[in-house]
Amino acid sequence: MKPVSRFPVVTALTAVLCCLAAGLATAQSGGGAPGRQPAALEADQLFWQTFHSADYAHIQDSIEASTAAYLRDPNDAVSAAHVGWLHMWRVAERHRMQQAPASITDDIVLARKYFQKAVALAPDDARYRGFLASAILAEAQIDRDAALRQQGSEIMGQAVSDWPAFNLFTAGFVASGLPASSDGFKQALEQQWQNLEVCGHMKVDRHGNNLDVLAKNMEKAVGQSRDARACLNSAKAPHNEEGFFLNMGDMLTKSGDWQTARKVYATARLSTGYAQWPYRDVLEERIRDAESNVAVFNAEAQPGKKSANPMMIGSDFSCMACHHQ
Repeated sequence: MKPVSRFPVVTALTAVLCCLAAGLATAQSGGGAPGRQPAALEADQLFWQTFHSADYAHIQDSIEASTAAYLRDPNDAVSAAHVGWLHMWRVAERHRMQQAPASITDDIVLARKYFQKAVALAPDDARYRGFLASAILAEAQIDRDAALRQQGSEIMGQAVSDWPAFNLFTAGFVASGLPASSDGFKQALEQQWQNLEVCGHMKVDRHGNNLDVLAKNMEKAVGQSRDARACLNSAKAPHNEEGFFLNMGDMLTKSGDWQTARKVYATARLSTGYAQWPYRDVLEERIRDAESNVAVFNAEAQPGKKSANPMMIGSDFSCMACHHQ
């Protein structure tokens, strides 16, 4: 059986969930009973400890704790979402493994199940719908199921409409693994620009000539609103901004516009957390190598081989770029 690494689109569809935990971090007030059980709170603590320390080797321990908490109270949306997240993290950063087994795709199926439950328990939470849509799209890709793909697209469209600041990124990131010349990729890149405009409450030049103004304006624009959790760094997503600009720079590089990519990459330096970001060396290399990376990011994946310099979405830090403390 072919190893999972031969299915690069799966990474594109699953890694999206990893840079979005800023929203999940604040979801603990929604869904489930008003008073959560002690086991759930203990599982939450292990979840964040494992996630923030990039302790990929101990994902299963956290899955066990969060699943046990869910079984004690299957009406707890947060526990359900945490189980879904852990399964998605395992498959999204599977390149940490020496060789990922084909059966790792089962994590996507389980993630969809638990996000489906979270949506049922907290139907007004647009974050959970975005996560669910991404899991459905990943499963549809694996199964080559057009009907399931349409279902995922419709759920994603509603999620974007309900919360643009959060789910424009989700929708765009899902499609960033498409060929750069495709309409889907071009739309995905435009959604990243739109996301910046929603966060900054301003028109953003498509050549990046006013990104310094955007960076200064963003916290003032959204700091006291629900969009802050989607647009800015937080305790749960300490490098949300840096991760966003790293990914968007990669997408611009893939599109061929490496000059604008350099400006977008450089905007990450304006984040107050940049000096503590574990992946700043990656970004500095991206700026240096942006022109040559156009060909690298557009190269066809070689069956069974890992790219020496993958885009963020196909890397072993696709989740940790935003969350590793």
